Amino acid sequence: MCTSPDLALCGMPLLVAIDLPGGAGFVDTLKRVWDDGNAVFPLDRRLPPAAQARMLATIVPDRIVDERGDHRFAATQTVPGSPPPLEPGDAVVVATSGSTGAPKGVVLTHAAITASAQATSRRLAITNDDRWLACLPLAHVGGLCVDTRALALGTALVVHDGFDADAVERAARNGVTAVSLVATALQRIDPKLFRVILLGGARPPADRPANTVATYGLSETGSGVVYDGVPLEGVDVRIEPDGEISLHGPMLLRGYRDGSIAFGPDGWFHTADLGRWLPDGRLHVDGRRGDLIITGGENVWPERVEAALAIHPDVADVAVAGLADAEWGQRVVVWIVPRSGTLPTLAGMRDWIQASHPGFMAPKELHLVETIPRTALGKIARAELTASITAGKS
Repeated sequence: MCTSPDLALCGMPLLVAIDLPGGAGFVDTLKRVWDDGNAVFPLDRRLPPAAQARMLATIVPDRIVDERGDHRFAATQTVPGSPPPLEPGDAVVVATSGSTGAPKGVVLTHAAITASAQATSRRLAITNDDRWLACLPLAHVGGLCVDTRALALGTALVVHDGFDADAVERAARNGVTAVSLVATALQRIDPKLFRVILLGGARPPADRPANTVATYGLSETGSGVVYDGVPLEGVDVRIEPDGEISLHGPMLLRGYRDGSIAFGPDGWFHTADLGRWLPDGRLHVDGRRGDLIITGGENVWPERVEAALAIHPDVADVAVAGLADAEWGQRVVVWIVPRSGTLPTLAGMRDWIQASHPGFMAPKELHLVETIPRTALGKIARAELTASITAGKS
């Protein structure tokens, strides 16, 4: 066993945090780190300094590359325990909060990245004539996987430092054919400019264009592994007796940065998402186990209520979550960004839902807000919404 404190002398890859804006410099650094036999951790540049410091203290990179150069990481604060060394073949560590809310590092290998790239490219019929655009946050797997996918297969790649609708459309007019977006971004561009658009994050709109592909995946799967309800080649999906979605395939993570267990005893990854098979054989994802609202003994999925309210003429944006209730166990609560004009009312929203859905799905509480908090990939930050209510009542 190698006992040298220098991991490179032991043949172990170093972990290099990249703190650079999206663009050619980011891609060149990623390639250089890989060529040196090391792994990358993309730091979320949108986090405030204190949050960045906590993230780095959790992930514990060996080095950091930023605009000032290449530096050894010196932790200013630490978390209990030291993560184990990376293993040969490790390529990427990407942060995820999963179902716990606490940041963890997902470790993906070069083999997993290549398997993901190959399966995606086969499903989308990607050729040498295609060119990918990366414009989602590179600290999240939905943005980073566009880079890693292109690098793994040698596909042409353009990288933007975040989403800008005008820049995205210019890229399409200049030869970009494939892009990954979230639903909110899709609404701000002309989708006909692209051959194919992958849609991740929040549930896509029901009237999405024909050239879009709705993806399901997690940080632990390296990118989407189910496209329009159909698993990619090599991906196995299993619905557990309690409705949880479990996954198996070559593109899944090797493990977590802290060494915690990622897979069940059976070798399958249990996602904490609940879902079911539709009559046509496609996978339908109901949502995160923790998002399910049980009110008066009835199950209410927030996404179903949101989809129904989103088409109301007075609703510009909407979010739904459950709050503890002495009578019902949980009550359905709705947050609405109003359109200009008539303000939505609780009675009006209840009537709207009950016109087409069971009465137990109707909200029992309404909050009018200016914005709905969302993650970088467009998912509703429900915990932030519910925390704001419980904090106000404490």
